[in-house]
Amino acid sequence: MPTTPEEPDDGVPTRLANRETVRLPIQRRSVPGRAPSRRPARRAPLALAAVVNSLWAALVSLLPTLAVVWMLFALDGAGAPLAQVLRLGLGGWLLAHWVPIETGIGPVSLAPLGLTLIAAWRVFRAGVHTARAVGARAHHSGTPWSPWPAARAGAAVGVVYACLGGVAALVADHRGSEVSAVRAVLAFAAFGLLAGSLGAFAEARGIARLAGRTPRVLRDATRTGAVAALLVLGAGAATTGMAVAFSGGDASQIIVDYHTGIAGQIGLIVLCAFFAPDVTVWAASYLVGPGFTIGSETFISAAHVSVGPLPAVPLLAGLPSSPATGYAPLLLGLPLAAALIAGWLLARRSLRNDPGRPWVPLLGSAVLAGPVAGVLLALVCVAARGSLGGGGLADVGPHAGAVGFVAMFMIAIGALLSTTATKLALRAKRARE
Repeated sequence: MPTTPEEPDDGVPTRLANRETVRLPIQRRSVPGRAPSRRPARRAPLALAAVVNSLWAALVSLLPTLAVVWMLFALDGAGAPLAQVLRLGLGGWLLAHWVPIETGIGPVSLAPLGLTLIAAWRVFRAGVHTARAVGARAHHSGTPWSPWPAARAGAAVGVVYACLGGVAALVADHRGSEVSAVRAVLAFAAFGLLAGSLGAFAEARGIARLAGRTPRVLRDATRTGAVAALLVLGAGAATTGMAVAFSGGDASQIIVDYHTGIAGQIGLIVLCAFFAPDVTVWAASYLVGPGFTIGSETFISAAHVSVGPLPAVPLLAGLPSSPATGYAPLLLGLPLAAALIAGWLLARRSLRNDPGRPWVPLLGSAVLAGPVAGVLLALVCVAARGSLGGGGLADVGPHAGAVGFVAMFMIAIGALLSTTATKLALRAKRARE
């Protein structure tokens, strides 16, 4: 039978039941008939919160780069001096923020978008945590919400991140690789301000408030265009994966030709993963129609393929060697299928919330989704464009303007057709019921 403080086991004395009750400080201040008073929450200083969160964000995105550089030293069996690993790692980290590096083979400015996404996610979270530390969401009852606490949090993250970019540029600048500290400060300031402010305003519910005050037509158009753009990029990712899988033997041979150990092979694979989003955007531009270039001698599109000398990179083993023939042209219908799916989702969501929604605002949202998706895809193409040195690799990536223009019309037409068909089908279904 279990014992209790009133029934001690084996005669062992206990004093748990005889201890007096300890009153909490807030209970000591309470007055009968009145609610206990509350002390105001203590907030962290803005500067301290921004410095700590920005440093952590930079460290999380920098460590994978340093690890890849250390493993890539195994390509030639050389050692890995700490100073050289640090400089090259910082150079790759700067490149992920679109800071060009002048090298002996020419300027290198193609950003590894995989690492860029990691950095953007961590700076976004830095903005969230900084805004939370200074109480950007909290406001007194009866007073209107103010955007200034979130704005100050985002600006503080941008300032600290700009300082980190300047320090990284000074360390990475070395003979053989020149980096402009001014360019790095400006690029990191813009990157930190944008991502940090988005995180701060998301934490302060500013984005939700803005969305609530936006006209429904624009809100639905933005959501539908973003969905369509993501589906097009998803189709590009699937196409890239299939192309590399079908050319797996060539990709494996490229890795074997480096004659490196396990560490070097892992480094090559992770490096390809960093640039996989770039190739995904290139594949999306191929599906949309305009295609992409890899230097002055290589142009890839569905109608025309011209392949020149290429870097020995496993990801490029899946490039087509001829124009689309056979069943390959069916892939070109994927962007239109993405537009149809986005329009169907728009109609289902809108008519579920408002069955009697008129035709004009519904179809207006579908048409405006085209420009939204076109702008988003054009911006992504700009991010995935750059250079890999001088000479034949000075211009790499898709043509952003052409991709955005074609995608705008394709998605607007597809979303309009799908939305119209879905509304008619739902109306006929209700009539039968």
